[in-house]
Amino acid sequence: MTAVPEATAVGEATAPAAGEPARQPRRWAAPPRPVWEEKPSRAGLAGKGLVLLLACLGILFPLWIVIVTSLSTRKTIDEAGGLVMIPKDLTFVAYQELLSGGQVTRAALVSIGITLVGTLFSMAVSVLCAYGLSRSGSLGHRWILMVLLATMFFSAGLIPTYLLVQSLGLTDSYLALILPSAISVFNILVLRGFFMGISQELIDSARIDGAGDLRILWQIVLPLSRAVVAVITLFYAVGYWSAWFNASLYLNDQDMLPLQNVMIQLVQKQEAPVGLGQAIKTGELSGLAVQMAVMVMALLPVAVLSPFVQRHFKKGMLTGAVKG
Repeated sequence: MTAVPEATAVGEATAPAAGEPARQPRRWAAPPRPVWEEKPSRAGLAGKGLVLLLACLGILFPLWIVIVTSLSTRKTIDEAGGLVMIPKDLTFVAYQELLSGGQVTRAALVSIGITLVGTLFSMAVSVLCAYGLSRSGSLGHRWILMVLLATMFFSAGLIPTYLLVQSLGLTDSYLALILPSAISVFNILVLRGFFMGISQELIDSARIDGAGDLRILWQIVLPLSRAVVAVITLFYAVGYWSAWFNASLYLNDQDMLPLQNVMIQLVQKQEAPVGLGQAIKTGELSGLAVQMAVMVMALLPVAVLSPFVQRHFKKGMLTGAVKG
């Protein structure tokens, strides 16, 4: 009589018969539950699905209205009495006018440049500072850490900051949009805690091989810290892209305003961007469609980049870095 194999759990590899290749577990199968965790009921699963569905609708429905309204003609918007929910006679006229070289196009380029330069500068300073503070033998790292922590609870205030920027001659300069908010102590502390978790054996072995601090940081620490570096980069980039307050304080030239400030003028103050005022007055464009189109342009970069960085939130830090 042949022995009947015992039943195996879903996703587990079964012993192959003689002459057969080993079968790998199915990747799509759910991991086994802990013994203390009860099997979810159908009502519980249905309730969770309903809550997630309502949350998704609450997020996506306003975005849908904004996008559809930005693509609608003036006639469709007038018939709907404002915001449009059902698409009809879609057109890209609003986007074509905004990107035809006027104030909005210039503001978008300014925002892109500020975001790229500011993010690179902030990440360079934050990574270097966090790595220095993570090494216990670095010069004065405890005092520097205490000073950084103090800035999280005590601030000089808006007026001294404005007077400092003015005394440095940074008004009407793009540096005024980067330097005052270039460093986040919270981000430095997150990077420092991540760097401190890296195995000291790796760094000691690199020092024995003759590597200096910069080489250790570039070839060992940063490759092992891709997850946290990607997340902090996203935080800085979103902060620079969404910033508007510094520009409203330090920039007087309308041609230097970033996209967020142009959107504020358009939505709150009802001021049409330069080059579109005549088109709105003559009825070629709807002011509401232009407002929604500028909102879409402001949201698009963050919505596109976020999914690519999202996978790093769950990534392990040192999986397989130190063995034995």
